[in-house]
Amino acid sequence: MIQLLHRFVWRDPARRARKLLDFAQTEADGGRDLVRAAELTQDPVLRRLYTVHAADEERHAALFRARGTELLRSLPDQSAAGLRLNWLAPGERGLDDLRVDEKTDAGLLAFLHLSEKTAARHFAVYADALRNDAPTTEVFRKILHDETFHMNYTLAQLNRVAPQQRRSHLWRARLGRLWKAYLRVMAAIAGVIGSVFLTLQYFILIPPFAFLAKRAERREPDGWKKAAEDRPLKSQY
Repeated sequence: MIQLLHRFVWRDPARRARKLLDFAQTEADGGRDLVRAAELTQDPVLRRLYTVHAADEERHAALFRARGTELLRSLPDQSAAGLRLNWLAPGERGLDDLRVDEKTDAGLLAFLHLSEKTAARHFAVYADALRNDAPTTEVFRKILHDETFHMNYTLAQLNRVAPQQRRSHLWRARLGRLWKAYLRVMAAIAGVIGSVFLTLQYFILIPPFAFLAKRAERREPDGWKKAAEDRPLKSQY
């Protein structure tokens, strides 16, 4: 069922192109966050690894952007894209709203490990769902190779930096991801509820006002209406 669901999501070329461009933006944002993490850390090993990781994220952004742009240019009508369904195929959400300045080395490594692990799982599913699109599948497979490395190095460095608190940092990172997922779901529900109420207001409240306005318009005489008395035009009153 999951495979069929993802094949449905990725089947539309316009949606596929725009999702790839969304992924490119996420990867580019992640690269900037990792550059900032490399600037802040006092650990030379982590500084080097974060720099390499940031370069990988920038390369991923370029791959997604190039393939998404190529797909958009191949469409007969670029405005034909429907819903993006990001909640079904979220891509790499790991660095969403990441505040690098507030993270310790151990906390950031735990966060990155879980994010890269989730991204690797998602990209493997997307690559399988896009078997009929060889160029896009190849993009995901290239990126998946790097995501596996990112997942492994972050866990290894977490074991080095905080061997005793590794589990607590991972659980804290999991709870943070769950909280962000909860906020995304609540925001989506609020958007749906808002759209429903605005639609109801449009069809329930506006028609009576339109009817009363037309009724009042019929009572008004045509043409200019002479004022009751002449007043000198010395002021606006």
